[in-house]
Amino acid sequence: MKKAIWFSLALVLVFSPMVNSAQAAKAIKIGIVDCYSGPPATYTNDVRDAFKLEVDKINAAGGILGRKIVFTTRDSKFKVDIGLSAAKELIYRENVDILMGTINSALALAISDLVKKEKIPFFATFSKSAKITGEKGHRYVFSITENTALAGKAGAAGLAKRPFKKYWIAGDDYEYGHALADGVWTNLKQLRPDVELLGQSWWKVGEPDFTPYITAILSAQPDAVIIATGGRDCVPFLKAAKATGFNERVPFFMHTATELSTLKPLGLDGPEGVIGTSNYFFYFPESDANQQFVADFKKAYNREPAVGAVYGLLTAKFIAQAYQKAGKVNTKAFINAVEDLTVDSPIGPVTMRACDHQATLPMFMGVTKKVAGYDFLTATDIVTIPGSEVMPSCEEIAASRK
Repeated sequence: MKKAIWFSLALVLVFSPMVNSAQAAKAIKIGIVDCYSGPPATYTNDVRDAFKLEVDKINAAGGILGRKIVFTTRDSKFKVDIGLSAAKELIYRENVDILMGTINSALALAISDLVKKEKIPFFATFSKSAKITGEKGHRYVFSITENTALAGKAGAAGLAKRPFKKYWIAGDDYEYGHALADGVWTNLKQLRPDVELLGQSWWKVGEPDFTPYITAILSAQPDAVIIATGGRDCVPFLKAAKATGFNERVPFFMHTATELSTLKPLGLDGPEGVIGTSNYFFYFPESDANQQFVADFKKAYNREPAVGAVYGLLTAKFIAQAYQKAGKVNTKAFINAVEDLTVDSPIGPVTMRACDHQATLPMFMGVTKKVAGYDFLTATDIVTIPGSEVMPSCEEIAASRK
């Protein structure tokens, strides 16, 4: 019995990336805090899995500067207090070199404040608040995903070309929802001064019944609606839109509505005609790099990669190539190396801008539709909006931080 217990303990010591002291002495430690419970997991699992896929390749090739990358995850359960406690534990007890995550913007901002104090680099992988690299940005925080400012500009650019004049805004009553709605509306007003806002509806995150809100919106008879939902409510809202016929009665824009993570859970029951934006589709662009990435990801996980997979891949690439560029495992040298670093990806070269630590990603706008060959809706009529066209200027970033 004692031998069996000892053997089991030995296995844990050998295979646990954060426990093996011999390995940990040489390893570069990454701590991931994200939500792996409930609806947000449809987005966050791909971040983690693609990150692991790339890390495995890096380690198989000898690691970084002779060191392996090891990582561990913590579930925030979409709660700021739980996620922040997990981040502290990873810093103070696990002694991680870098933190990454999370899909919750409020949590990302809280972790950003923490790492600024502790001088630990933090890569925000799915949080979309413009404050992360805007007014609250600093030397130790980086954003891999597009933010609400970029999504707002892209959404406004697409909506401005459509004939809609009377709008309604509705969404999640928290940081991301308000920031996204403000981003779309502010830019739309600049592009189309004639647009009119009839009203707004805000629900708590995790709202179980959207029908009363949809009924109220329809009674106002807007030409179009801007829906500002976060990762937790995207799928439930689209289910409600289909069930109530909302999408057939009024056009609406919802950032992430065209993403695979959002549409696949709905199957062919997803609502058609919804305008959405995303940084990535596994079927677009039809480049060799994207096709290889899709093949590798599908071989490893038996599913197509969603947008989160690109964020996970990019994070691994930026970390590995920055350390290689720095030539040593040193935080100051690492941060200097990440700034203005460009890495290849399935969506083309992506640069981490030095002035705000924001990855310059393209945006793809499309419309949901049933397409032969898929058992879920896809994006059609895709228009590419280069990241450089929707990024705020470095002067605007500097002014926001004063």
